[in-house]
Amino acid sequence: MIIGKETVPRTAISTSNSETIVVRGKDLSKELIGRLSFTEYFYFLVTGRRPTAAQAAVVDATLVAIADHGLVPSVQASRMTLAAAPDAMQGAVAAGILGCGSVILGASENAGRMLAEIRARVEQGQSDDAAAATVVRDYRQAGRAIPGYGHPQHKTRDPRVQALFDVAAREGADLVYTRLADAVERVIPEVVGKQLKLNVSAAIPAVLLGVGFPLEGLRGVPILARTGGLIAHLCEELSHGIGFALSYQATRELVYTGALPEGFKAGQ
Repeated sequence: MIIGKETVPRTAISTSNSETIVVRGKDLSKELIGRLSFTEYFYFLVTGRRPTAAQAAVVDATLVAIADHGLVPSVQASRMTLAAAPDAMQGAVAAGILGCGSVILGASENAGRMLAEIRARVEQGQSDDAAAATVVRDYRQAGRAIPGYGHPQHKTRDPRVQALFDVAAREGADLVYTRLADAVERVIPEVVGKQLKLNVSAAIPAVLLGVGFPLEGLRGVPILARTGGLIAHLCEELSHGIGFALSYQATRELVYTGALPEGFKAGQ
């Protein structure tokens, strides 16, 4: 049974023979290794284009910004997995990455799509604030969260936002999406009824889209960055394990609310 239009697998990313590995048309050993940083190589892999200095600087800044933020759920899942299976770092990394979704890490892609919707309206003649208000209102009416706004810890603006915006401005990136991200923050109080400040998940697509990074690849940036952070936590876990302590902390405050068999006494 054939599913989809393609019957022959095709890729423009890489190929090889016994002497040469080709990546995006370049000889890996002769033209890329030692000549591109990993950030530059990542951009090259995704887009097929060598990044400009500005593009590389902005992508690099976003990777640094999102690599780690303490014992967040992805890190806890990863460390507890390694505690249970210390010989399987790959499984522990996967456990953390599998939690990337619309709330954790995946919000960057959703925020990018929202900003793209707003830009389309601006290009049709609406002002920044009017376009932002229309899209935010549509999201609210559909029962959707406003991705990239609000943070459980950073009640004022996430400090990483301005740092990323400063890098983009300093490197001469197109700031249209950062401008639209600001517009969303301005209109949220009137549309939503409370203040929700920009967080890093909106800042990342705002600066990346401004340097030509593809919308479809946005979710990959925090996934790649967080992989680095997880490896750091797992190296620490191997030398100073807290995975089982995290499990203990979770169960210590546990309140059971289900039915109990007759004669059952708590703590026995």
